[in-house]
Amino acid sequence: MMQKIVADVSKNLNVTLSRDCDKVVGLRSHLRKVHSLLCLECDEVKMIGIWGPAGIGKTTIARALYNQLSSSFPLRCFMGNLKGSYHKSIMGVDDYDSKLCLQSQLLSKIFNQTDMKVHDLCAIKEWLHDQRVLIILDDVEELEQLDTLAKETSWFGPGSRIIFTMKDKNILKAHGIKEIYHVDLPSKEEALEILCLSAFKQRSPREGFKELSHRIAEFCGYLPLGLCVVGSSLRGASKNEWGHQLYRLETSIDRKIGNVLRVGYETLLQKDQDLFLHIACFFYNENVDHMTTLLSKSNLDVRNGLKTLADKSLVKVSTDGRIVMHCLLQKLGRQIVLEQSIEPGRRQFLVDPQEICDVLANETGTGSVLGISFDMSKISEFSISRRAFARMRNLQFLRFYINKPGMHKKVSLLDDMEYLPSLKLLDWNSYPRKRLPPKFRPECLIELRMQFSKLEKLWGGVQLLVNLKKIDLSYSFKLKEIPNLSETSNLEILRLVFCKSLVELPSSISNLHKLKKLIMKGCKKLQVIPTNINLASLDEVDMSNCSSLTSFPDISRNIKHLNLRNTKIREVPPTIGRHWSSLTWLHIGSRNLMTLSYVPESLRKLDLRNSHFITIPDCVIGLPFVQSLIIQNCRKLVSLHGLPPSLWCLDATDCRSLTSVLHSFGDPCASFNYRNCVMLEEEARRRIIQQWDYNYLCLPGKEVPINFTHKATGNSIAVPMSSASSRFKACLLLSPVKGYPLFDITCRLRSKEGILLNEVEYWISGLSPKFLTEHLLIFCGDLFQTDKCHELDITTSEILFEFSCRDNDDKIIECGVQILREEGESSSSAMD
Repeated sequence: MMQKIVADVSKNLNVTLSRDCDKVVGLRSHLRKVHSLLCLECDEVKMIGIWGPAGIGKTTIARALYNQLSSSFPLRCFMGNLKGSYHKSIMGVDDYDSKLCLQSQLLSKIFNQTDMKVHDLCAIKEWLHDQRVLIILDDVEELEQLDTLAKETSWFGPGSRIIFTMKDKNILKAHGIKEIYHVDLPSKEEALEILCLSAFKQRSPREGFKELSHRIAEFCGYLPLGLCVVGSSLRGASKNEWGHQLYRLETSIDRKIGNVLRVGYETLLQKDQDLFLHIACFFYNENVDHMTTLLSKSNLDVRNGLKTLADKSLVKVSTDGRIVMHCLLQKLGRQIVLEQSIEPGRRQFLVDPQEICDVLANETGTGSVLGISFDMSKISEFSISRRAFARMRNLQFLRFYINKPGMHKKVSLLDDMEYLPSLKLLDWNSYPRKRLPPKFRPECLIELRMQFSKLEKLWGGVQLLVNLKKIDLSYSFKLKEIPNLSETSNLEILRLVFCKSLVELPSSISNLHKLKKLIMKGCKKLQVIPTNINLASLDEVDMSNCSSLTSFPDISRNIKHLNLRNTKIREVPPTIGRHWSSLTWLHIGSRNLMTLSYVPESLRKLDLRNSHFITIPDCVIGLPFVQSLIIQNCRKLVSLHGLPPSLWCLDATDCRSLTSVLHSFGDPCASFNYRNCVMLEEEARRRIIQQWDYNYLCLPGKEVPINFTHKATGNSIAVPMSSASSRFKACLLLSPVKGYPLFDITCRLRSKEGILLNEVEYWISGLSPKFLTEHLLIFCGDLFQTDKCHELDITTSEILFEFSCRDNDDKIIECGVQILREEGESSSSAMD
């Protein structure tokens, strides 16, 4: 019996972990040792450290540990790449804003929010002191990071586990952490296995390579990262090539990590070495397509070069298409550039802030410089000479950025610069002057990005900009004029977010036949838009919160996404309904929208929030394909007597005059939200609840309906199990919620024997508006995990339903469950 229970629990906990352990040599042993330090059975808060040199595998262990443990903790967070995330001020005093930013990042990750605001350094303690959390902080390099994110165990609730990985053991000691796991180098046998997996894709050397493999593993110092990089560089190589590599390791290595990693770099062809240096110094973490565009006219073969670098474990491409390079490899690349000359102005790339300041102030740049990446947040203030770029005739990539949100640096341009090279990329955050230098030659520009600038105008006249594909002048609050773009025929993206002084979009945009995105959100003074044009490639337009805009932007009939929310547009012209057959998303709700008679039948999503409709317009009800309808805060809406037949998501939050609802639910996966529709009549609520073929429903209510045959006060209930049933319907009575809390519900189902059968999570739209009164949350789900139901051999007489609210379980006043009958089963058996 015990063996069976152990087997079932083991299957249910983590099926992917065993596969991960098999792929990573020695991982099982590491996890077993870390588990012994965690003491998961005790309720006290424990902090432990994972310590070892760079490239040893600390992050791999931490990731696997997180995957193994996360399902056991209601709140969890893996906060990676902490390196460089904390900055001290120029005077050496701890920077309060940096600490606030760190706490904001941690809480945002834990609660799955994009940008939680933190106003003081007590935030983590206030949010988490009574919560059981799993937090892993990876690659910590400063004591201040620990003090900011996990100063004391009292910051976290009972049973919490806080895990740090770092290279410096002294930081752990200084923080008072006694439980430290030292990640040792792998044994000779394990190191050989790691090397062989990278070089031969098997666990042992090929015939004739055994001695060479042993010697190379030894000269790599058994460092896992070095073994992988060197092994990948030797994949498919002959014995002679292995011998040459061994000679290089023997003659140049001093057992330091840099020398191990350099071997992989030096096996590359010259053009691939150049690409490696471009990534290490300028394009790390960039989108592949973005980098490819910027390097399109260089002699670098980006696509094939990236594949070569990835095959040799020098870079990775993430699932979202970004170029990922290990920090050690990035350092290697920068060290190689550093060795090009003792004079910074004679190197290919400049990345050190102080060196950049010196070069620009002293005019010591040369034709060797290809790119400058300047983190201005690391310098208090600086001046740029008028001839700073005069000798940098080959400069292609110029990026001035601020790594710390909210920081504004004092940049002095002594006068208009006499020379600015033929750049491909000009990315200058907070550019300090009203115009670009008059002698700037932008004809080679591919991307112009100048957010938060003081620009009022870019340049005068017409510039020949056939290479320019992207312009981003967002948050340039003083920008009054967009230049004539008639010769910018290849422009694809124009972003002018919150350019609050911009009044007019020039008529020259009629020549932008390759324009795909026009983003002008928050241009409050925008009034004039060209008419009688049809930009064939334009598929996304965002003019939301352009509060002075009165005319509909009829500039393309191929637009797919159009956002005109919160403008002064009062109606949609008839031509839109007839001719805009590509439009799938339309956001047009505002207090100024008085009528809606025409909308394209092609719509899939329609957002009418804040509008003053009394009933849903007929043209909306007749839409054949619309799936999502948002009518939030339509305060005059009284009735819903018809909805599109294809609708599967309705959000009627804060429709506080809504009384009557007479419509059917067509899709069994539908989600409907009637939060704060406090005037809903009893008959309307009853009709909505009776139609249970939906995924999610929220509406005001005072008690769990009678058709939920199993009820209990609080947040858990045991329900007798029908062997023929596989689905359930649940109802929770929630207390009023004040403010704007994080709010989601987790439902865990366990057998009478304690085996976890399923876990389902339901968000109430993330950051939710307050509940004005008690609400009912109703949802359906499976009794067993779909992907595991065939693996589980469970016979149980009852199922325990446990409901938890991330914000506070006390918000669940009452719960009810109904076991749904299977197709063909009698109604009475399903209710028992």
